[in-house]
Amino acid sequence: MKELIEYIATSVVANPDEVKVTETIESDDRIVISLEVHPEDKGRVIGRQGQFARAMRSILKVLAIKQNVRVTLEII
Repeated sequence: MKELIEYIATSVVANPDEVKVTETIESDDRIVISLEVHPEDKGRVIGRQGQFARAMRSILKVLAIKQNVRVTLEII
């Protein structure tokens, strides 16, 4: 999941070298993925009215259901 979010984010931002994705396992069934981007790229990652961020969260949700876990995406 981490690699997928990193791939999606680097393909959208203007500064792909500054994309950092960390995956933290909070419990057996809960994973938090933090996406850190350059301040100028936050708007691109969030998207118009949050559509791009919502799309990334939807993709993560599908993968999480397959793995029987809960995933949260934080954009920092």
